[in-house]
Amino acid sequence: MEQLTLTPISSLEPKIVEDLRSRLSGQLLLPGDLAYESSRKIWNGMIDRHPALIIKAATTDDVVLGVNLARNHNLILAVKGGGHNVSGNAVCNDGLLIDLSLMKEIKVDGRSKTAVVQMGATWGDFDKVAQEQGLATTGGIISTTGVAGLTLGGGVGWLVRKHGMSCDNLLEAEVVTADGRIVSASLNENPDLFWGLRGGGGNFGVVTKMKFQLHEVGTVIGGMILHPRENAKDMIRFYREFMKKAPNELTLYSVLLTSPDGHPVNALLGCYTGDLAKGESVIKELREFGTPLADMMQPMPYTAMQSLIEAGFPAGNRYYWKSGFLQDLSDTAIDVIVDNANKCPSPFTATVLEMYGGVANEEPKGGTAFLYRDNLFDLVIIGNWVDKKDDQINIAWIRNFWQEIQPHFSNKVYVNVLGVEGQDRVKEAYGSNYEKLVALKSKFDPGNLFRMNQNIQPSSIYNN
Repeated sequence: MEQLTLTPISSLEPKIVEDLRSRLSGQLLLPGDLAYESSRKIWNGMIDRHPALIIKAATTDDVVLGVNLARNHNLILAVKGGGHNVSGNAVCNDGLLIDLSLMKEIKVDGRSKTAVVQMGATWGDFDKVAQEQGLATTGGIISTTGVAGLTLGGGVGWLVRKHGMSCDNLLEAEVVTADGRIVSASLNENPDLFWGLRGGGGNFGVVTKMKFQLHEVGTVIGGMILHPRENAKDMIRFYREFMKKAPNELTLYSVLLTSPDGHPVNALLGCYTGDLAKGESVIKELREFGTPLADMMQPMPYTAMQSLIEAGFPAGNRYYWKSGFLQDLSDTAIDVIVDNANKCPSPFTATVLEMYGGVANEEPKGGTAFLYRDNLFDLVIIGNWVDKKDDQINIAWIRNFWQEIQPHFSNKVYVNVLGVEGQDRVKEAYGSNYEKLVALKSKFDPGNLFRMNQNIQPSSIYNN
């Protein structure tokens, strides 16, 4: 099949639209309908797109109807789970949007420590149900993030060092493929597709359901320790050395941000999950470094940790990110990071250093399309501001920062933090796995119906 030539949705005969409406268990929304505006909105307020049709799917069969409509009529197709990705691929202009937000069923089996989750659920939805039985799995650091998109791109979070990536804990998926089939993917069924879903993004179909391995997660020690910005370089060097010996139970970020009272600070933001007495001894070393402005590390429920920082990143703000894995967190790189963060024009922006490691460095049985498991530091510049008139100054600052830190990058990037950065960056996200992913894309979506993503192009396009 050759790549689809997209046609305007206005060419659809009214009877096709009405036939679709009559067959849906969910809702069909058109511009002007009451729920249309809320359904087209996503987390990043910079993205303002208007689909011509929105299917609010209630069942997997609704998703099949949408996929078949888009394929048969050559429509651009977007799929929205949580709508939290910064690039805005969860919504399109003029085409068809399949909104999964009605599909939120979550079933937890406490005996097998597994959960089956529909893909309209957020991590907040999932965690609430799983924590009723003292269970959880790796799932981001902001509870409003969708389960589907995070997992399909890899998936980090507070449990990543102890329990691996979100995709490592994926056991099975239900997928609607480009030809309208409903298939299962696991180690035993369509294992090639299963491999691709574990990090390859939304390139191979619409995932409607996932089964996860869960883990016992009780009260955690979490929060922030704030240090004055003038000590940031020393603190990040301390962070670098501390993380070389940190236990897997601790996930810890170094974050350059502005405190609520308007002061630039450097925060150690982390979560310890495990024996609380051991955790207190680990946190003690963090507390003893320097002279903190505030120590907000304390025991709390895991669900509280998952929502701890989300007030600082509300839906509707304007977001522009740049990210990459560093070759190493050298003293020179630290100088560049802090010097640029000190010039930040927005008090809502955060410059984040993450280190994964631990169990995340161990590839699970069957492998994953997610590639980078070599204990690297990840730098994420999270541009965050409110007013459209400030777009230019904030984007210019981020791009200049990006250029200055470029010599310290490794040409590797985590796909879930990519913006709209071009095909070369997508290839960098997958590295040596890219050719295998192209072959998989060519098998399951040769016409590139699923292109509203960090797109892996099928061979019919890639080889031309």
